[in-house]
Amino acid sequence: MKIKKGDVVLVIAGKDKGKKGEVLKTIPKANKVIVEGVNVQTKHAKRTRTMPSEIKHQEGPVDVSNVMYFENKAKAPTRIGYRVEGGKKVRISKKTGAALD
Repeated sequence: MKIKKGDVVLVIAGKDKGKKGEVLKTIPKANKVIVEGVNVQTKHAKRTRTMPSEIKHQEGPVDVSNVMYFENKAKAPTRIGYRVEGGKKVRISKKTGAALD
């Protein structure tokens, strides 16, 4: 998976198409990511002895194929590739060729 936690991504498909947000969590086994402010779901929490009942809004997972890395330098979404520099594998932007990490 080329998208990592902390990356800013743009949603390119689905009900939240066009929204930008930071990746909060990646789920590599399911090939999904959780993006801040995207795919917000409503969760109802029952009352307990110590806490009152409440309605929580939290982000749900989005398939990684529906998001694209957003590069701030180019102000546009870009694909990610890899290059070996000095014996290390580095992520690069396909649009500008600059290293991302």
